[in-house]
Amino acid sequence: MSDEVGDVAQAVSTGRLPGWDRVEELVQEAHARHRDRAEGAVADYIPVLAEADPRLFGVVVAETSGDLHAAGDADAAFTIQSISKAFVYALVCEAYGHEVVRDRVGVNNTGLPFNSVIAVELNDGHPMNPMVNAGAIATTALLPGGTPDEQWAHLAAGLARFAGRTLEVDPVVYESEAATNQRNRAIARLLESYGRIDADPLEVVDVYTRQCAIRVTARDLAVMGATLADGGVHPVTGERVVSAQVCRDTLAVLAATGMYERSGEWLFEIGVPAKSGVSGGIVAIAPGKGAIGTFSPPIDPAGNSVRGRLATAHLSRTLGLNVFASAAHAADRRTPA
Repeated sequence: MSDEVGDVAQAVSTGRLPGWDRVEELVQEAHARHRDRAEGAVADYIPVLAEADPRLFGVVVAETSGDLHAAGDADAAFTIQSISKAFVYALVCEAYGHEVVRDRVGVNNTGLPFNSVIAVELNDGHPMNPMVNAGAIATTALLPGGTPDEQWAHLAAGLARFAGRTLEVDPVVYESEAATNQRNRAIARLLESYGRIDADPLEVVDVYTRQCAIRVTARDLAVMGATLADGGVHPVTGERVVSAQVCRDTLAVLAATGMYERSGEWLFEIGVPAKSGVSGGIVAIAPGKGAIGTFSPPIDPAGNSVRGRLATAHLSRTLGLNVFASAAHAADRRTPA
């Protein structure tokens, strides 16, 4: 990844973004710079995803002030897929708190593919973190509600508050995923055998499958991410969606595990908490500043959008979003001996 971002000057991370015009200019630049990249392949392990137009590419920055900057196919709809894991995790943390969710789901990277069954067996049935399928299924099982319908209602209402609008399930994608999710059903059964989920495992998988089939846009992702960046307050509606503590917990988990087995490389090169989905979406969050939402269907072998990764890297560097980047102190204040 380093050869892809090393030719862009690194801006120093500060407590603010540049002015509106400069952010607008850089969003357009990030889109233009990478729109013709042809690497990656559209996901096809879910049959209907293979029909996505590989030419689509949208980039959006949402500031915590509510300002939005968009380029390309910012309003093209796609299914949220694994990006839903971040926001469902936040909802469950809001309901049960830091300790309960950490102990039940975990926060450590597996170093294995997102749909690995072996990771569960290697860790005595522990799902390890909420951004891989095992942990996401365990997280969905924790949603408040006495029935799957009640859990779904809680989930749908929560994601709508993050987006600031009602979000719908794509029925064609849902049916395609439900017909091919045998691996997730096996993971859920395995978690049940270890006592990691208490509900009917197949009903939990159905709710999880529906959450992945929710339709969003790059604009939605940016706004949802900006809500996490702003301590849980929606940047446009002003509604508090989750607490500041929940945002801190969610961003910490995303930093460590949000980009699957490439999470360390992502953090090293790009330096912002992020989550990807196999349909081609990425959301990246700069605490206190805002968020980037991108959409481009061709993905790399780890499941991360190629154009989205490149555009996010460009914006992280030029906007000074990298949480690890700072300037040397301007003066040496040491007192002479």
